[in-house]
Order: sequence, then structure tokens, then C-alpha cells
Amino acid sequence: MLKRLFPYLLLAPTLIFLAGFTYFPLLRSLVDSLYDSRLATDNPPFVGLDNFVRLFQDRVFWLSVGNNLLYILVTVVPSVILALSLAVWLARNTRFNRLLRAAFFFPTIIPLVSAATLWTFIFIPNLGLLDYYLAKVAGPMGINYLGMGNSALFALALVGIWKFAGYYMLFFLAALQGLPASPREAALMEGASERQIFWYIQLPLLRPTLNFVIIIALVYSITQIDHVAIMTQGGPNHASSVLLYYIQDLANNSHDFGKASAATFFTVVALFVISILNLRTLEKGVHYER
Repeated sequence: MLKRLFPYLLLAPTLIFLAGFTYFPLLRSLVDSLYDSRLATDNPPFVGLDNFVRLFQDRVFWLSVGNNLLYILVTVVPSVILALSLAVWLARNTRFNRLLRAAFFFPTIIPLVSAATLWTFIFIPNLGLLDYYLAKVAGPMGINYLGMGNSALFALALVGIWKFAGYYMLFFLAALQGLPASPREAALMEGASERQIFWYIQLPLLRPTLNFVIIIALVYSITQIDHVAIMTQGGPNHASSVLLYYIQDLANNSHDFGKASAATFFTVVALFVISILNLRTLEKGVHYER
């Protein structure tokens, strides 16, 4: 009996943490989405799926969904490619490479609020570092990167790439250092180039790590919104509003907790479905050693 219960005892702290901070809040969001909390009362009326109907009829909600999908595209893809490139470049364990690894990883340890404040000063028209150096090449620019609808979301994406690419790099570095040396040595003996070794040997062996990093990057691109709140507040005209910021605005400013709960449940379900589809797609042909 003790041997059968011992694995569950080891898992108990994690299960309790998940139950208290993941499953219960998700269930509470589903329950709250069935009540209309806009009225100032301790007993909000039951409205069924009306909050979901109002949510799907909200133009700002669909605009936030589209912005989030674009934000995922322009952050996940470049940051993962950049992280993999840095890991391959810095794979050799030399003193200089260790210094570069630390430099590229450094943005990860900076709180996102601090990073957003730093980048806000960089994007200041005419006075920020970006315009300062662009002026040396193309003359005075004076572009309000955070105040224009066609550039605000991309400015936020640049912050996300800068902040998290170094973190993803560590996973690829660990995976590269754990690859067996024999396939590479055999390929070198056959006259393969470094590019061929990467594309036909290393990259297929990195597929499990690549799957994991993409899922983590996908979750971060949806859940990390501190820079949105600091830099643009979803503006201008909701051009940089993403799902989680939309939910936060509903709950904190509009006090529409029922609709915010419906949006939360929708976001979690959508993220779960996207993650499953992503894993099924990426894991085709992947081999895990046992």
C-alpha cells in the first residue's frame, strides 16, 4: 500500500498547486461567466450564455483576437529562430561564448515592467535612442512608434523578442550539448558541411526541444501583457489591445466580471486547442529516446 501511494505523495504538492491556482480559477471563471455582474448586488442574476453572446458581438474582442494572433506570429517565430541561431552560434563552451550567453540571457532576468519602461524611452520620438541612431542614417524621423496604429503592436513585439529570446536559447543550448557526437563525426568524415550537419542531423534531433520551446513561447505571447499596460494601454484605438489586456480592462475598468470571465474561459480553451494542434503537427516523425 505504501509503495503504491508513494508516487502520489511525491506528486501531491504539485497537484495541490495546480488545483488551487489553475483548475479552481478556471472553474470559477466558467461559473462567473454564467452570471451578470454588472449590477451592484451581492447576488448577480443568472443569465446563462448571455455573456458569451455579448462577448462574441463585441467588435473590440475580435479586434483583440486578431491583434493577439498577429502578435503571436511576429514574436514566436522570430524569437524561436533567433534563439536557435544563437544556440548554434554559441554552442562551443569557450570563455567568450559564455560571456555572450550571459549577455543574451540578461534581458530575461529584467522584470517586464522595467523592460517596458526602458523601451518606452527608446521609442520616444526625436529624443529616444531609436530615432537618434536612425537620424544618423536617414535624417530626423520623429515617428511616434507607440502612438501609431500600424506600428504600436510591432513595437511591443520587438520588446517581447528582446526579452524572451535569450531564455529560449538556454533550452536549445542544453539540447545541443546533449546530442550524441557520433552522427556529427560520421557526417564530417563523409564530407558534410556545417550547414548540412545542422539541417539534416542536428535539427531533426532537436525536434522535441523545438516543440517544447514553441509551446512555451506561445503561452508567453498570450499571458505576458505588462508591456502593453505600460507602453500603449491597448491604443491607439485598440490597435495594440490583446486578449489578456482586453480581459483586464473589462474586469478593472468596466467591472463587467461576467463578460471578462467568459473571455477568460474562451482564451484558456483556445490556448489549449492551439497547443494540442501544435503538438500533433510538430511531433510527426519525432523520435524520443527511451
